[in-house]
Amino acid sequence: MGGVNEIGSNKAVSVAKTPPISAPPSQFHSPSLSRSPLLASDDHIQPANKTPRISTPRFVTPLGSPIRRALQLTRLDPHDAWLPITESRNGNAYYAAFHTLCSGIGIQALVLPVAFTILGWTWGIITLTLAFMWQLYTLYLLVQLHESTETGMRYSRYMQLCSATFGEKLAKWLALFPIMYLSGGTCVALIIIGGQTCKMFFDVICGGTCTAQPPTIVEWFLIFTSAAVLLSQLPNLNSIAGVSLIGAITAFGYCTLIWVVSVIEGRTEGVSYNPVRGSTEVTRIFDVFNTLGIVSFAFRGHNLILEIQATMPSDEKHPSSVPMWKGVKIAYTLVAMCLLPLAIGGYWAYGQRIPENGGMLTALFVFHGKDTSQFILGLTSLFVIINALSSFQIYGMPTFDDMESVKKKKKALPWWFRAILRAMFGYGCFFVAVAIPFLASLAGLVGGIALPVTLAYPCFMWLKVKKPKAFTPIWCLNWVLGLLGMALSGVLVAAGIYVIIDTGVEVSFFDPR
Repeated sequence: MGGVNEIGSNKAVSVAKTPPISAPPSQFHSPSLSRSPLLASDDHIQPANKTPRISTPRFVTPLGSPIRRALQLTRLDPHDAWLPITESRNGNAYYAAFHTLCSGIGIQALVLPVAFTILGWTWGIITLTLAFMWQLYTLYLLVQLHESTETGMRYSRYMQLCSATFGEKLAKWLALFPIMYLSGGTCVALIIIGGQTCKMFFDVICGGTCTAQPPTIVEWFLIFTSAAVLLSQLPNLNSIAGVSLIGAITAFGYCTLIWVVSVIEGRTEGVSYNPVRGSTEVTRIFDVFNTLGIVSFAFRGHNLILEIQATMPSDEKHPSSVPMWKGVKIAYTLVAMCLLPLAIGGYWAYGQRIPENGGMLTALFVFHGKDTSQFILGLTSLFVIINALSSFQIYGMPTFDDMESVKKKKKALPWWFRAILRAMFGYGCFFVAVAIPFLASLAGLVGGIALPVTLAYPCFMWLKVKKPKAFTPIWCLNWVLGLLGMALSGVLVAAGIYVIIDTGVEVSFFDPR
């Protein structure tokens, strides 16, 4: 290089006695210290007998020498070049919209009318609207925190951002369990829901005319799991963009079908909109808080936002936050078009009679199974199954990424070993689904545990990373929302435990029905 480093303009700045500098395309480094997934050979860790080559982004100018010195200390870690989340960085706003919509709408939305049976019309609509706005704001914070033009770092995983903000030890205490549940626990719930819906779909198609012995519910769980494991062999997050698109379409489809059919069929006989009240004041208070947990659990998916954004290219002029936020806005416009009519229309149609287990899907079959065409019922069930299979892939991807991040290896795992690991995860979830089939009944409790990941931690991470001036509006807003989210989480967990003890949960280990 002859000691001359050309930066950004036509001027040449002479630098004496400096090691050779590699100038790759300007990509923000991830916290695991990697750049683009398609790393050149010079980007890998150099042998000990050679002078290490240091990557300096093109956008660093001579006036930014402190930043340049910080970036020159950054070592590249080749692991991100082959891990499932960061292996491919050619994503775009449409991919982001597909992934976000697929993870943002799920079966949990079908139980939102149950929350209205406790809160009533007014407070139900207010709570749902405020929760939607709150989680959309914290999602915006995460999108902005994904990368830093000041340090060149990209936080490609939620736990990495937590560790960089709170410290590795504290991050494990605060976020590890909720994130593990939002990944693995959601996959377990999807197997339970997918298997049960497979049985419903079979019953609709057969119509009582089949002479063959139908599979048992455990066998349906196994069939669904096998399909999910087969689909999970797609290598990385970008490769399942088409799967997420199908999942998004089917999610929007079954949500719309269910609330439209329910509204067209009209209110059920004896419907009542009087809020359900507990026998004591304490019971009523805890019922309300448990309901808030159900609402908060409907807006899960924030633990996947950084991972989705990590699939995009990024440089100083074209940061990934721009297409990511564009995709998020598209996705959450459609989410609002699904959740609000589903909650309001469902409560209007069924009132207090909405089933707690299964919500709108169960209500559709119980109240309109005989007066609705078999085609509509079968199509709705099929959409739920396809969406559950698609959602399994995106929620399982962080776990796949963690299992395959073997730090001692310097290259990607063999395809057969990766296939074994993913199959082990899928069938491990199947075992838990069979062993604890009542997991879906704990939605309120789990919603309280996972709430900080969605509503509280992003506010604290913004304060720690961005360091806004004290007592400014943005400083006050994030402190208020963060503290309120943590307090609400504690109350919701207590309420969930109380409701379970008070009303009971039909515990049936290794006895799915």
